[in-house]
Amino acid sequence: MKESRLFRIIYHLMENGKSTAPELAEKLEVSVRTVYRDIDIISSAGVPIYVTTGRNGGIQIADSFVLDRLLLSDKEKEDIITALRSVSIVDDHNRDTLSKLSAIFNTKSENWLEVDFSRWGNKSQDNTMFQKIKEAIISHKMLCIVYANTRGEVIERVICPLKMVYKAKSWYIKAFCMNKSDFRIFKLTRIIQARNMEKNFSPMEFPQEKKETKVNYENVILRFPQEMAYRIYDEFEVDEINQDDNGDFIICAPMPIDEWLIGYLLSFGSKVYIIEPKYLKKIVYNEAKKICEQNKP
Repeated sequence: MKESRLFRIIYHLMENGKSTAPELAEKLEVSVRTVYRDIDIISSAGVPIYVTTGRNGGIQIADSFVLDRLLLSDKEKEDIITALRSVSIVDDHNRDTLSKLSAIFNTKSENWLEVDFSRWGNKSQDNTMFQKIKEAIISHKMLCIVYANTRGEVIERVICPLKMVYKAKSWYIKAFCMNKSDFRIFKLTRIIQARNMEKNFSPMEFPQEKKETKVNYENVILRFPQEMAYRIYDEFEVDEINQDDNGDFIICAPMPIDEWLIGYLLSFGSKVYIIEPKYLKKIVYNEAKKICEQNKP
Protein backbone atom coordinates (compact mmCIF):
# COMPACT_ATOMS: atom_id res chain seq x y z
CA MET A 1 0.00 0.00 0.00
CA LYS A 2 2.81 2.41 0.99
CA GLU A 3 4.80 1.57 -2.16
CA SER A 4 1.75 2.34 -4.29
CA ARG A 5 1.32 5.68 -2.51
CA LEU A 6 4.98 6.59 -3.03
CA PHE A 7 4.68 5.92 -6.76
CA ARG A 8 1.49 7.97 -6.92
CA ILE A 9 3.31 10.92 -5.35
CA ILE A 10 6.13 10.64 -7.90
CA TYR A 11 3.73 10.31 -10.84
CA HIS A 12 1.63 13.23 -9.61
CA LEU A 13 4.62 15.53 -9.20
CA MET A 14 6.12 14.56 -12.56
CA GLU A 15 2.80 15.22 -14.28
CA ASN A 16 1.81 18.42 -12.47
CA GLY A 17 5.19 19.94 -11.64
CA LYS A 18 4.46 21.10 -8.10
CA SER A 19 1.98 20.41 -5.29
CA THR A 20 1.54 21.40 -1.68
CA ALA A 21 1.52 18.88 1.14
CA PRO A 22 -2.20 19.52 1.89
CA GLU A 23 -3.04 18.92 -1.81
CA LEU A 24 -1.20 15.60 -1.81
CA ALA A 25 -2.74 14.64 1.53
CA GLU A 26 -6.24 15.24 0.15
CA LYS A 27 -5.51 13.35 -3.07
CA LEU A 28 -4.00 10.35 -1.25
CA GLU A 29 -6.46 10.49 1.68
CA VAL A 30 -3.70 10.59 4.30
CA SER A 31 -2.44 13.19 6.79
CA VAL A 32 -0.01 15.99 5.94
CA ARG A 33 2.47 14.39 8.36
CA THR A 34 2.30 11.13 6.37
CA VAL A 35 2.98 13.04 3.15
CA TYR A 36 6.16 14.59 4.57
CA ARG A 37 7.24 11.19 5.86
CA ASP A 38 6.72 9.74 2.36
CA ILE A 39 8.73 12.62 0.85
CA ASP A 40 11.68 11.70 3.11
CA ILE A 41 11.48 8.06 1.98
CA ILE A 42 11.36 9.07 -1.70
CA SER A 43 14.33 11.41 -1.24
CA SER A 44 16.38 8.73 0.53
CA ALA A 45 15.79 6.47 -2.49
CA GLY A 46 17.70 8.92 -4.68
CA VAL A 47 14.79 10.75 -6.31
CA PRO A 48 15.60 14.51 -6.53
CA ILE A 49 12.51 15.66 -4.65
CA TYR A 50 12.60 18.84 -2.61
CA VAL A 51 10.39 21.26 -0.67
CA THR A 52 10.42 25.03 -1.14
CA THR A 53 8.81 27.53 1.21
CA GLY A 54 7.19 30.87 0.64
CA ARG A 55 4.24 32.10 -1.38
CA ASN A 56 4.97 29.94 -4.43
CA GLY A 57 6.50 27.09 -2.50
CA GLY A 58 5.59 23.45 -2.56
CA ILE A 59 6.87 19.96 -3.19
CA GLN A 60 8.39 19.18 -6.56
CA ILE A 61 10.80 16.92 -8.41
CA ALA A 62 13.78 18.28 -10.33
CA ASP A 63 12.92 18.87 -13.99
CA SER A 64 15.89 16.72 -14.98
CA PHE A 65 14.30 13.63 -13.43
CA VAL A 66 12.98 11.75 -16.46
CA LEU A 67 13.33 8.01 -17.03
CA ASP A 68 15.69 8.31 -19.98
CA ARG A 69 16.57 4.66 -19.42
CA LEU A 70 13.50 3.79 -21.49
CA LEU A 71 15.50 4.78 -24.60
CA LEU A 72 12.43 5.68 -26.61
CA SER A 73 12.31 8.36 -29.25
CA ASP A 74 9.75 11.17 -28.97
CA LYS A 75 7.76 9.56 -31.78
CA GLU A 76 7.77 6.16 -30.02
CA LYS A 77 6.58 7.78 -26.79
CA GLU A 78 3.82 9.61 -28.69
CA ASP A 79 2.77 6.36 -30.41
CA ILE A 80 2.47 4.60 -27.03
CA ILE A 81 0.41 7.45 -25.57
CA THR A 82 -1.85 7.49 -28.64
CA ALA A 83 -2.36 3.72 -28.50
CA LEU A 84 -3.30 3.86 -24.82
CA ARG A 85 -5.62 6.81 -25.41
CA SER A 86 -7.43 4.84 -28.12
CA VAL A 87 -8.41 2.06 -25.71
CA SER A 88 -8.75 4.02 -22.45
CA ILE A 89 -12.47 4.51 -23.16
CA VAL A 90 -13.23 0.93 -22.09
CA ASP A 91 -10.66 0.42 -19.33
CA ASP A 92 -10.01 2.58 -16.26
CA HIS A 93 -6.67 0.83 -15.80
CA ASN A 94 -5.55 2.12 -19.19
CA ARG A 95 -6.51 5.65 -18.16
CA ASP A 96 -4.27 5.33 -15.08
CA THR A 97 -1.44 3.93 -17.18
CA LEU A 98 -1.89 6.74 -19.69
CA SER A 99 -1.51 9.32 -16.94
CA LYS A 100 1.56 7.61 -15.46
CA LEU A 101 3.36 7.15 -18.77
CA SER A 102 2.67 10.75 -19.77
CA ALA A 103 4.44 11.77 -16.57
CA ILE A 104 7.31 9.30 -17.01
CA PHE A 105 7.87 10.39 -20.61
CA ASN A 106 7.71 14.02 -19.48
CA THR A 107 5.34 14.72 -22.35
CA LYS A 108 2.16 16.77 -22.59
CA SER A 109 0.84 15.39 -25.85
CA GLU A 110 -2.14 16.96 -27.57
CA ASN A 111 -5.30 15.02 -26.86
CA TRP A 112 -6.12 14.86 -30.59
CA LEU A 113 -7.68 11.40 -30.62
CA GLU A 114 -10.88 10.13 -29.02
CA VAL A 115 -11.99 6.57 -29.72
CA ASP A 116 -15.37 5.26 -28.61
CA PHE A 117 -16.17 1.65 -29.52
CA SER A 118 -19.86 1.97 -28.68
CA ARG A 119 -22.75 2.75 -31.00
CA TRP A 120 -24.84 5.86 -30.44
CA GLY A 121 -27.11 5.36 -27.43
CA ASN A 122 -25.58 1.98 -26.54
CA LYS A 123 -22.38 3.07 -24.80
CA SER A 124 -22.41 0.98 -21.61
CA GLN A 125 -23.48 -2.30 -23.23
CA ASP A 126 -20.98 -2.09 -26.11
CA ASN A 127 -18.05 -1.13 -23.91
CA THR A 128 -18.87 -3.91 -21.45
CA MET A 129 -18.97 -6.42 -24.32
CA PHE A 130 -15.66 -5.14 -25.71
CA GLN A 131 -14.00 -5.38 -22.29
CA LYS A 132 -15.37 -8.89 -21.66
CA ILE A 133 -14.04 -10.19 -24.98
CA LYS A 134 -10.67 -8.48 -24.50
CA GLU A 135 -10.24 -10.12 -21.08
CA ALA A 136 -11.20 -13.53 -22.50
CA ILE A 137 -8.60 -13.18 -25.27
CA ILE A 138 -5.83 -12.17 -22.86
CA SER A 139 -6.64 -14.85 -20.25
CA HIS A 140 -7.37 -17.58 -22.87
CA LYS A 141 -10.90 -18.21 -21.57
CA MET A 142 -13.68 -19.74 -23.67
CA LEU A 143 -16.80 -17.68 -24.30
CA CYS A 144 -20.36 -18.81 -24.90
CA ILE A 145 -21.94 -16.32 -27.28
CA VAL A 146 -25.43 -15.77 -28.65
CA TYR A 147 -24.93 -14.64 -32.24
CA ALA A 148 -27.11 -13.39 -35.10
CA ASN A 149 -25.71 -14.81 -38.35
CA THR A 150 -26.17 -13.54 -41.90
CA ARG A 151 -29.03 -16.00 -42.49
CA GLY A 152 -31.13 -14.29 -39.84
CA GLU A 153 -30.67 -17.12 -37.33
CA VAL A 154 -29.88 -16.52 -33.67
CA ILE A 155 -27.47 -19.26 -32.63
CA GLU A 156 -25.36 -20.20 -29.61
CA ARG A 157 -21.67 -20.90 -30.08
CA VAL A 158 -18.78 -21.76 -27.78
CA ILE A 159 -15.65 -20.01 -29.02
CA CYS A 160 -11.98 -19.59 -28.16
CA PRO A 161 -11.48 -15.86 -28.88
CA LEU A 162 -8.05 -15.20 -30.38
CA LYS A 163 -7.96 -11.65 -31.65
CA MET A 164 -10.06 -8.55 -32.24
CA VAL A 165 -9.79 -7.02 -35.70
CA TYR A 166 -11.00 -3.65 -36.99
CA LYS A 167 -11.72 -3.87 -40.70
CA ALA A 168 -14.00 -2.02 -43.12
CA LYS A 169 -15.37 0.24 -40.34
CA SER A 170 -16.42 -2.69 -38.12
CA TRP A 171 -14.98 -4.81 -35.29
CA TYR A 172 -14.64 -8.58 -35.71
CA ILE A 173 -13.55 -11.44 -33.45
CA LYS A 174 -11.21 -14.06 -34.86
CA ALA A 175 -11.91 -17.26 -32.95
CA PHE A 176 -11.89 -21.04 -32.96
CA CYS A 177 -15.50 -22.29 -32.90
CA MET A 178 -15.89 -25.40 -30.74
CA ASN A 179 -19.26 -26.23 -32.34
CA LYS A 180 -17.83 -26.27 -35.86
CA SER A 181 -14.32 -27.43 -34.90
CA ASP A 182 -12.93 -24.76 -37.17
CA PHE A 183 -11.76 -21.16 -37.21
CA ARG A 184 -14.45 -18.52 -37.67
CA ILE A 185 -14.84 -14.74 -37.72
CA PHE A 186 -17.72 -13.13 -35.77
CA LYS A 187 -18.90 -9.54 -36.16
CA LEU A 188 -18.88 -7.80 -32.78
CA THR A 189 -22.19 -5.94 -33.24
CA ARG A 190 -23.98 -9.24 -33.95
CA ILE A 191 -22.94 -10.77 -30.62
CA ILE A 192 -26.09 -10.40 -28.54
CA GLN A 193 -24.71 -11.97 -25.36
CA ALA A 194 -21.32 -13.26 -24.21
CA ARG A 195 -20.63 -15.35 -21.12
CA ASN A 196 -17.24 -16.35 -19.74
CA MET A 197 -17.23 -20.13 -19.32
CA GLU A 198 -14.22 -20.13 -16.96
CA LYS A 199 -12.61 -22.80 -19.17
CA ASN A 200 -9.10 -22.25 -20.46
CA PHE A 201 -7.94 -23.02 -23.97
CA SER A 202 -4.42 -23.39 -25.31
CA PRO A 203 -3.09 -20.40 -27.28
CA MET A 204 -3.33 -20.91 -31.04
CA GLU A 205 -2.72 -18.93 -34.20
CA PHE A 206 -5.56 -17.94 -36.48
CA PRO A 207 -4.58 -19.24 -39.94
CA GLN A 208 -3.79 -16.83 -42.71
CA GLU A 209 -6.89 -15.91 -44.67
CA LYS A 210 -7.35 -17.99 -47.77
CA LYS A 211 -7.83 -16.20 -51.03
CA GLU A 212 -11.51 -15.64 -51.55
CA THR A 213 -13.30 -17.94 -53.94
CA LYS A 214 -13.54 -16.22 -57.28
CA VAL A 215 -16.68 -14.10 -57.39
CA ASN A 216 -18.23 -12.79 -60.58
CA TYR A 217 -18.48 -9.01 -60.50
CA GLU A 218 -20.60 -6.93 -62.83
CA ASN A 219 -20.49 -3.24 -63.50
CA VAL A 220 -23.43 -1.68 -61.62
CA ILE A 221 -24.56 1.88 -62.30
CA LEU A 222 -26.84 3.61 -59.77
CA ARG A 223 -28.31 7.09 -59.36
CA PHE A 224 -29.04 8.77 -56.02
CA PRO A 225 -30.43 12.23 -55.16
CA GLN A 226 -28.20 14.80 -53.44
CA GLU A 227 -29.81 14.17 -50.06
CA MET A 228 -28.16 10.72 -49.95
CA ALA A 229 -24.65 12.24 -49.84
CA TYR A 230 -24.14 11.11 -46.22
CA ARG A 231 -24.44 7.46 -47.26
CA ILE A 232 -22.76 7.79 -50.64
CA TYR A 233 -19.49 9.05 -49.17
CA ASP A 234 -19.74 6.56 -46.30
CA GLU A 235 -20.22 3.49 -48.45
CA PHE A 236 -18.55 4.02 -51.82
CA GLU A 237 -15.00 4.78 -52.92
CA VAL A 238 -14.31 8.32 -54.10
CA ASP A 239 -13.35 7.17 -57.61
CA GLU A 240 -16.74 5.41 -57.93
CA ILE A 241 -18.69 8.63 -57.30
CA ASN A 242 -19.68 11.21 -59.91
CA GLN A 243 -22.31 13.96 -60.01
CA ASP A 244 -24.41 14.98 -63.00
CA ASP A 245 -25.53 18.49 -63.92
CA ASN A 246 -28.58 18.19 -61.62
CA GLY A 247 -26.41 17.31 -58.63
CA ASP A 248 -27.53 13.68 -58.53
CA PHE A 249 -24.89 11.10 -57.64
CA ILE A 250 -23.98 8.54 -60.29
CA ILE A 251 -22.26 5.47 -58.86
CA CYS A 252 -20.35 3.16 -61.16
CA ALA A 253 -18.82 0.21 -59.30
CA PRO A 254 -18.14 -3.51 -59.78
CA MET A 255 -20.43 -5.57 -57.53
CA PRO A 256 -21.41 -9.23 -57.20
CA ILE A 257 -25.11 -9.71 -58.01
CA ASP A 258 -26.28 -11.67 -54.98
CA GLU A 259 -28.79 -11.62 -52.12
CA TRP A 260 -26.67 -9.21 -50.11
CA LEU A 261 -26.69 -6.66 -52.94
CA ILE A 262 -30.48 -6.95 -53.33
CA GLY A 263 -31.00 -6.27 -49.63
CA TYR A 264 -28.46 -3.46 -49.71
CA LEU A 265 -30.19 -1.67 -52.59
CA LEU A 266 -33.57 -2.09 -50.91
CA SER A 267 -32.15 -0.37 -47.81
CA PHE A 268 -32.14 2.88 -49.82
CA GLY A 269 -35.89 2.64 -50.36
CA SER A 270 -37.10 4.96 -53.12
CA LYS A 271 -33.83 6.91 -53.10
CA VAL A 272 -32.00 4.60 -55.51
CA TYR A 273 -32.50 4.26 -59.28
CA ILE A 274 -30.83 1.29 -60.96
CA ILE A 275 -29.46 2.20 -64.39
CA GLU A 276 -27.46 -0.94 -65.17
CA PRO A 277 -27.75 -3.89 -65.45
CA LYS A 278 -31.39 -4.01 -66.49
CA TYR A 279 -32.02 -7.47 -65.08
CA LEU A 280 -30.90 -6.28 -61.61
CA LYS A 281 -33.66 -3.67 -61.71
CA LYS A 282 -36.19 -6.45 -62.34
CA ILE A 283 -34.87 -8.57 -59.44
CA VAL A 284 -35.11 -5.63 -57.02
CA TYR A 285 -38.59 -4.76 -58.35
CA ASN A 286 -39.85 -8.32 -57.73
CA GLU A 287 -38.39 -8.36 -54.22
CA ALA A 288 -39.98 -4.99 -53.40
CA LYS A 289 -43.28 -6.30 -54.75
CA LYS A 290 -43.12 -9.26 -52.34
CA ILE A 291 -42.49 -6.87 -49.46
CA CYS A 292 -45.54 -4.81 -50.46
CA GLU A 293 -47.71 -7.93 -50.68
CA GLN A 294 -46.59 -9.16 -47.25
CA ASN A 295 -47.18 -5.79 -45.60
CA LYS A 296 -50.53 -4.74 -47.01
CA PRO A 297 -52.41 -2.66 -44.43
